[in-house]
Amino acid sequence: MLETVARSSLNDLAGTPGALAVGTPERLASLERLVEAAGARTLGLVTPDHAAARIAAQASLDLLLVDAGGLSPAAAAQLAESLAGPIVEHGCRTVVLLDPETIDAIATPLLGTGAALLCGAGPGEQAAAVTSALAPVSARLHDATREREAERLRLLNEEVARLAEVLSQLTAEQPAVRDRTNGYRSEPMEAPDADPRAVRAVIRARRLRDQFFAAELFADPAWDMLLDLYAARLEGRRVSVSSLCIAAAVPPTTALRWIGTMHDAELFGRDPDPTDKRRAHITLTERAAAGMRGYFAAAGRAGLVPA
Repeated sequence: MLETVARSSLNDLAGTPGALAVGTPERLASLERLVEAAGARTLGLVTPDHAAARIAAQASLDLLLVDAGGLSPAAAAQLAESLAGPIVEHGCRTVVLLDPETIDAIATPLLGTGAALLCGAGPGEQAAAVTSALAPVSARLHDATREREAERLRLLNEEVARLAEVLSQLTAEQPAVRDRTNGYRSEPMEAPDADPRAVRAVIRARRLRDQFFAAELFADPAWDMLLDLYAARLEGRRVSVSSLCIAAAVPPTTALRWIGTMHDAELFGRDPDPTDKRRAHITLTERAAAGMRGYFAAAGRAGLVPA
């Protein structure tokens, strides 16, 4: 096993957060420098094939720093699968550096673990992620980006609930169109699914703005991903993590963070690939799908989307 442990006196290390770095041999030195630059101590430097065992043997771990760069999709998937359980079991903060080619291989097993996934990140973004992960909980709670995203997600959840309430009221006011089947006796009738062409038209209109204005002016990854997943649901199409990142129209790292946030909020689910156990596709949960049906039904009545 290739492993290196930092040589520092115990007195110097008292109170200093410890990090375990995982990567290919040629990347371990840069990972150690990244840990030290963030003010932490390196507990060990290990290669991917020994990472899970090393985490299990670690009594205390403040940060797991993983560099999956240079790994093949198959090797990246194997590494991510081996780390998912230990990350959750130890509750350790995790930062994973990955290449665009391994987004699906890495993101699928680690979705829901709370790991921060950085795709093609530069040195500055890597340093910021490691520093943020090592910061005390109170400091991380005041991270401006996370606060903005948490607020937007809260508003999105409220909107889903509001649409459900509006649909319930509309159904109560129009009993003639209520579904009388046994399966819906105790629930209001749901809005019918939208025409997938109408959903695609909304998506095309959003992308059309990018021809005239800077794309970052309208960044709204949560809504863009909801639209793409809803269109795919209507079309019977499966959506990979990497495809959803493209639909989000933001940098991959931002998209991956939002996918994790929406998954944690129970708006996104995972559908295992029957032909490849190491892959999964992202889907809308039933609650999110109901919200999208309600939105397009309301927008259609108002003449805001194509009929």
